[in-house]
Amino acid sequence: MVKDLTKQAQSSRLSWETLKGAFTAKKTREAVENLNRQCQALNSMAAIDAIAIGANTHCKVVEIRKTIEEVQYHQLSREKKEDQKLILEWLTPTDYAPQQIDFIKRRQSATGQWLLHSPEFQAWLESDKKTLFCPGIPGAGKTILTAIVIEHLINQYHNDSNVAIAYIYCNFRRNHEQTLDDLLASLLRQLTESPPCLPIPVTELYERHKTKRTRASTDELIKALQLVAPSFSRVFILVDALDECQVSNGCRARLIEEVFSLQARCGVNFFMTSRFIPEITDKFDKSSWLEIRATKEDVERYLENHIKQSSSTIQKMQEEIKATILNAVDGMYVPC
Repeated sequence: MVKDLTKQAQSSRLSWETLKGAFTAKKTREAVENLNRQCQALNSMAAIDAIAIGANTHCKVVEIRKTIEEVQYHQLSREKKEDQKLILEWLTPTDYAPQQIDFIKRRQSATGQWLLHSPEFQAWLESDKKTLFCPGIPGAGKTILTAIVIEHLINQYHNDSNVAIAYIYCNFRRNHEQTLDDLLASLLRQLTESPPCLPIPVTELYERHKTKRTRASTDELIKALQLVAPSFSRVFILVDALDECQVSNGCRARLIEEVFSLQARCGVNFFMTSRFIPEITDKFDKSSWLEIRATKEDVERYLENHIKQSSSTIQKMQEEIKATILNAVDGMYVPC
């Protein structure tokens, strides 16, 4: 019995020693270490994948957020533009830009240079708080020359947001809509529609009248002009055919008065054309005058262009026709 137990114990010790030897053997240790390294590599790869997934998710989130912000920005921008358009239309629906485009199309190429190069115009252009009054007989080309001056100013200052240009084309056929309030509102609209944001005085003016659906008064428009004009380094106001501005209710006299007041307060430059009417000419110092008369060169360019479009018979008589008309026009150019 004792022998059997002893034999079993010795057998157990041999099995343990065999098992222990297997785990302490060199190859076994290398296999365990290799397995451990593979586990560490797998853990590292899993961590890298997690980081990559997190980074990709973050990029997607940032991209989606950016897209949402852009959509919101464009939406707000559209709403802002619509609000601005609503306010500008509330001020006045009158827009003189189409007339300006039409007059420039009718202009004969290279005409009007005498005015742009004149010492009087250059002094007016280079100085602040300056008036240039350009009277002329009917048909002298006052309106076309006004359009040429406006185009010159727009081309010269189109990249300068600190310069504002506002203009009015008076027309006796539109007297019913060219009231003093409409003319002042038109000047205010043109001064406010160029900047990216509407000036606060204009938005506040609109807010005061929005709920009641009322219009701005003359005094409110004048005050807004006086507040908005100083926000620019230069302001040019041009009024063509003042003689066609309505006289009733003191519209014409008040318009001149208020523009001169704006000039005194804010240093604006004032350009105006008119026929020789004492009630108008008496309001301007002679030193600010530059009479508009059609030059021989401008009339010749106009005639040459029209003769080229005429029959061959008329073209053969070109010189005779030009000489006859040039002698007869006496300072007139084309009806404007």
